[in-house]
Order: sequence, then C-alpha cells, then structure tokens
Amino acid sequence: MPNSTSFHPDYFLLMGIPGLEDSHLLISIPFSIMYVLSLLGNSALVLVISANENLHQPMYIFLMMLAISDVLLSSTTVPKTLSIFWFGNHQISFIGCLTEVFFIHFIYCTESAILLSMAYDRYCAICHPLMYTTTLTSSFIQKTAMVALLRSFCTVTPFVFLLKRLSFQRSNVIGHTYCEHMSVARLATSSIMVNVVYGMVVATCSIGVDMVLIIISYAAIILAVLRLSSSEARFKAFNTCVCHTCVIVLFYIPAFFSFIAHRVGHKHISQQFHIIFANLYVLVPPMMNPIIYGVKTREIRQRASAMLCRATSVVFGGKCF
Repeated sequence: MPNSTSFHPDYFLLMGIPGLEDSHLLISIPFSIMYVLSLLGNSALVLVISANENLHQPMYIFLMMLAISDVLLSSTTVPKTLSIFWFGNHQISFIGCLTEVFFIHFIYCTESAILLSMAYDRYCAICHPLMYTTTLTSSFIQKTAMVALLRSFCTVTPFVFLLKRLSFQRSNVIGHTYCEHMSVARLATSSIMVNVVYGMVVATCSIGVDMVLIIISYAAIILAVLRLSSSEARFKAFNTCVCHTCVIVLFYIPAFFSFIAHRVGHKHISQQFHIIFANLYVLVPPMMNPIIYGVKTREIRQRASAMLCRATSVVFGGKCF
C-alpha cells in the first residue's frame, strides 16, 4: 500500500447492472435501439437545420444545439455500457472514469442551459413579439452559448478534483454501467461530505435555478397565449409549448430521480431499478427530442421530407411530388 494520504486505483470495474448479469444481452437490445435512433434522429435534425437557411432562426439554432448535446450525452456513456453487456469489458482506467464523470455532468449542465435559452426564446416570441428580432440576435445566441459552456465548465470541474482527493483503499468495483460522481465517491474510504454538499449546491444553484426560470417563462407564456384573440394563434402557440414541455419533462424528471436516489433513497430503492433509470435519462431524452420536434414542428417536417425526397430521387431516379 502506498504511504500517501490518497490512494487511486489504476482502474475501476464497472459491473453493469448487479443482479441482472444474465439479462445483460437482453437489456442491451432496447439500449442499442434507442442509441441508434438517437444518433440518426439528432444527426438528421442537425443536417436539416444547417442545410436550410430558412431555419437559421434562434428557435432552430437552439434546437440544433440541443441535438448536438443529445448526441454527445448519450455517446459519453452508452458505448461503454454496451461493451460491458456484449463483451464483458468492465475495466475503465481511473483517469478515464474521471473524464467520463466530467463530460456527463458538463454536457447535462450545458443542455439545461440550452433548454432555458429555448424557453426564453419562446417567451420573447410570444410575450414580446415586437422586440424578438432585436433581442435574439446572432450575437446574443453566441454569447448565450459561451456563457452556458463557461458555467458548465466552472461548476463541473470541481467534481473531478473532489474525486481525485479521495482515497480508494477498499474496493474499485462500481455497481453501475458508467462512472457517475456519487457512484464513484461512495467507494472512497475517506469522507465524502464535501462531495455530497457540493453536488447539492450545484444541483440547486444551476439546474434548480434553470428549472425555476423555465417554469416562470412558461407560466408567462400560457397567460399570454390565453389572452390571444385568434384561436389559430392560440393553437400554434400551445403546440410549440407542448413540444418544449415534453422535452423538459423527459430531461429533468429522470435526472432528478437519479439525484435523489443517490443521496436519499439509495437504501430504499433497489440498485437495479436505480441503474436502469439512470441509463434512461441519457437514452430516452436524446431519442425522443428529434421525434417530438420532427412530428410537432411543421417547418422541420416539411424540410426533412423535401430533403429525403431529393435524396431518394437522386439514388433511385424519379420525381419529387
């Protein structure tokens, strides 16, 4: 044993879903399907928006940012999870584990800021339409993206150093499919109180504040929509709000459950259920977001259909109708 105050193992062993090892191959089927759908759907969304100048508007630019974040979020964890299920590749280096912790939380925090930006975009468009074009300029969008990235970096980087200061002299076996901050911290033989407190502070001051501001934005939007005289305008506004609300619910609820389970309910919630749910919040929102926006947003649906038609006519010949 080293004589330093902190001991870091060369690697950790990710055990997948403890107790369900015999079902790993079966569980991998829906996981891989959702991951492929996520990659295809979000890549198509980015392609459609970037290739059509008519969609280079704040709402669609934020949506493209969301799609890119979704691909990165699921790709940070799912390939390793599938390698565990398919090939029994349980080993991950200590540095690799810390890197995974950083990117999971960094991308999640950034995506939360993007959802807040999308809520602000809809608030300006519906509640203050005359100020919309002067407020949500390209410069504003660029600054918003930079602030989101900087905030995520500053709030998530301490997680890495808080884990690195811990000593892991008891076990290097993580009962999870990927390295999550608290699942790694609980293996430590030294005190993790600072990790717990800082995790709660970050969740409250960044993600929690985002959620509150999003709720306030949509409350103002609903009140403004109800005052619209045109039933067609009300329907269009509500249709857009429903899209955003579905995405927000899918994004925050599973992550909130996982956060609570780690800190309060780990003694009362089965480990298998918690791990499966933790995987759903990096799989389901990235898979559902392009489906929700593709089905509900007419402009995206029309542009995607036109591009698909042109691609089909080039490959197989014929005309688009």
